[in-house]
Amino acid sequence: MSTRRYAEDTKVPAMQSRREIEELLQKHGADQFLSGTMRGQAMVGFRIKSLQVKIVLAMPEGTTTKDQKEERRRWRALLLVIKAKLEAVASGIALLEDEFLAHTVMADGQTVGQWARPQIKAMYEDGKMPPMLPGPKP
Repeated sequence: MSTRRYAEDTKVPAMQSRREIEELLQKHGADQFLSGTMRGQAMVGFRIKSLQVKIVLAMPEGTTTKDQKEERRRWRALLLVIKAKLEAVASGIALLEDEFLAHTVMADGQTVGQWARPQIKAMYEDGKMPPMLPGPKP
């Protein structure tokens, strides 16, 4: 059984989804917003309650109808993800910082996710994991 992907048949132009993302973020207190595209990726950046966030979205590189359809789908999916995160925060289910942790921009311009992924991978590979609970080491 094949699984349908979210918004795979959307006709909503990518620019409209980008505008909706910006409006949603402004509604939730973002005071800065930018978005852009370059070959193979798109990016949304915003500041909300002093938290700087950057989300990079892989995009198809071609210009075929299939590629454009996938680009529209991914922008709709990004809107859904951001909307869900903001709703979780607004509903008291999660903290803003936790919801966007992997996408939080650090002082050097990297996101927490870009910084942490290689370290987590190394921990699993060498077997040296941090303790689950604080306290004296056995």
